[in-house]
Amino acid sequence: MSDDPDTEPEAAAADPQAAIDAASAARAEGRDPRVYEHTAGDEQDGIPFVGAGPGDPRLLTVAGRDLLAEADLVVHAGSLVNSELLEEYCADAETVSSIGKDLEELIPLMRDSYEAGDTVVRLHSGDPAVYGAALEQMDALESEGVPTYIVPGVTSAFAAAATLRTQLTLNGAANHVAFTRPQGKTLDAEDDHIAEFVEMGDVTTCIYLGTHAVPETMDRLVDEGIDPETPVAVVYHASWPDEDVLTGTVADIGDEIEDAGYRASAMVVIGDAVGAGDYERSYLYGGWANRGENGESTDEEVEAD
Repeated sequence: MSDDPDTEPEAAAADPQAAIDAASAARAEGRDPRVYEHTAGDEQDGIPFVGAGPGDPRLLTVAGRDLLAEADLVVHAGSLVNSELLEEYCADAETVSSIGKDLEELIPLMRDSYEAGDTVVRLHSGDPAVYGAALEQMDALESEGVPTYIVPGVTSAFAAAATLRTQLTLNGAANHVAFTRPQGKTLDAEDDHIAEFVEMGDVTTCIYLGTHAVPETMDRLVDEGIDPETPVAVVYHASWPDEDVLTGTVADIGDEIEDAGYRASAMVVIGDAVGAGDYERSYLYGGWANRGENGESTDEEVEAD
């Protein structure tokens, strides 16, 4: 970071909530022109919000690695980001954990460092677009004149699927994927749709931020008529050295996770894709797939799973 003695002391950030409200109103009027100027792989002006991936440092993207290598300041998601990743890719940067800091503290920290000429990276766990609370920080920074952009990462549901050696979508078994979270302090009971997703039968339901609530969630599913034998897998710390996999059903997975003592940092996957049992061959490969009149693959075939 800059060590210029003439650097002004940190000024307070503008009201983050006012910035969020203003940004929401602006989006209602039209898209940010940068939407049409850049793709997700572009390096852009401003502070990148980088997805660190699920845990294993090797699952950081090349773009994320390159940005961290150039950083003077990395504000990261505390213990949710593997310390080995910080040691390997952020050795030349000052690292600051965001745990315990609110927007009123984080925004001036990043803004002032950026305005002093430092290269700043905001490092989120997984992918910033999935339960990352990134947009509120980006809106607050943009209101202060600091441009921002997102660099995608590998979300824990994908790491869990890799560990389970399955797909989240499988022909004839799972045509849809739902990313969700259980009711609690953040989500009201009427906004908890887990039972609805599972009841559909061909949905792989991935529950984030719900490790502590697995037993209660499974009890609610049974009470709402879900088949107790529906397959469930719980992947604790997906891709970390201490990764653990628990498998069972809606009826018994609650007891398993209580016995294991896990209260956080696990991905819960519900549905037939968990066991990759009865599924059908796709239309993507083989001479029996649909073909156009000239023998070339049709768009439908190319887009098939």
